[in-house]
Amino acid sequence: MLFGQDRDQLRAFYCKAWAAHRQGEALEPLQAQIVRVMQQHPEYHALLERPEQALGREYLPESGDSNPFLHMGMHIAIQEQIDTDRPAGIRTLYRRLLLASGDRHELEHRLMECLAEMLWQAQRTGTPPDEQAYLACIRRVAGDGD
Repeated sequence: MLFGQDRDQLRAFYCKAWAAHRQGEALEPLQAQIVRVMQQHPEYHALLERPEQALGREYLPESGDSNPFLHMGMHIAIQEQIDTDRPAGIRTLYRRLLLASGDRHELEHRLMECLAEMLWQAQRTGTPPDEQAYLACIRRVAGDGD
């Protein structure tokens, strides 16, 4: 894993990628992918420009906080799944949904709900993520049923 379990190291990488982009520096492929997601989320730019606020901050759902790093990471995870077609079949489902919606960013938000559900269930049950349940959720998003 690129960042291990160090949350602040990951957040610092995001902030450095954003700073490099703003300064017009050449970006590594992973930085470029992260920056593309950041560009779709102007509401996070101020935070990304203040790493001292981003590092160490707790985002507690019960307080109504949304974690911008988790959100951007989920965009990247979905993009990686589509690029690698893992779980098998996600690329085909995604392409069909994209043809119907025409809005890649909004579509990723819809798929995030399925991804979050799958991860929550795996964490809750202590089992590996259920890729078939995940694909079934995406099929429901596509209007295909189970």
